[in-house]
Amino acid sequence: MRAGIHFWNYTMPGQPASLAPTIAEVARTAEDGGFDQFTVMDHWFQMETSGDTAQPMLEAFSTLAFVAAHTQRMRLAPLVVGVTYRHPGLLAKTITTLDVLSGGRAAFGIGAAWYEREHRALGVPYPPIAERFERLEEAIRIALQMWSGDDGPFEGTHYSLAETLGSPRPVAPPHPPVLIGGKGERKTLRIAAQYAQIVNLTTSDPDEAAHLLDVLRRHCDTVGTDYDAIEKQVMGTRLDPSAPEFWPSMQRFAALGVDLVVFGVRPNAQQAWVETLAADVVPRLREV
Repeated sequence: MRAGIHFWNYTMPGQPASLAPTIAEVARTAEDGGFDQFTVMDHWFQMETSGDTAQPMLEAFSTLAFVAAHTQRMRLAPLVVGVTYRHPGLLAKTITTLDVLSGGRAAFGIGAAWYEREHRALGVPYPPIAERFERLEEAIRIALQMWSGDDGPFEGTHYSLAETLGSPRPVAPPHPPVLIGGKGERKTLRIAAQYAQIVNLTTSDPDEAAHLLDVLRRHCDTVGTDYDAIEKQVMGTRLDPSAPEFWPSMQRFAALGVDLVVFGVRPNAQQAWVETLAADVVPRLREV
């Protein structure tokens, strides 16, 4: 299996001045240490479940563009974009720009959005969950149409575009892979089955992952897509590599067909933790 690093927490000594050099060094260390994917959250506030909302949080795509300039190989993605935060036509243009400037390394990570507090705080409309999922599917369809070379109109329930003109086209063939994150069985995994090249299951439990992958397979069978062609990821951000159950869990994930495990940085020790993972976890994970 392969490894990804998720830069979810920007709390560090000396910030904000230390943010740029630390992010650059962490990214270079991750790439040199064998990580294959670098992701960031798409939030405006730190999540209340993970820390104080007053903790520093950088805008996702500016950060990814900065990381692109300091790396050469790793896939770069938001994990994941909240569909409510950006108009989908402009979002597709943003993803394309990251893809072109990174040499084809962008992934289109997107989800239905959930953090109501930051919506209300910054004046972003927060529609009901059913509408957010409708908008999610339309946003994916708009991006795929823009990347297909079809510059005709798009008429959906929530978005109307007179032209889906996108130039330049992405570098990644045929387009940046669509990454759907979450574990909702009825909607999230159905959308993943229909549109995604990558699915990120927000679980670190092998039993839950096994169940969710069975659900994904059934959705693929229903919509007629290839389950085996979808890259499967799980979140290892809360796992402790020193715990006795860690490597048995990795073995189980591998047996389930998981391709990549996402590990998170640690607050106030981002660089040191990535160095530890690169030395002690990534090489052994590749052998699992």
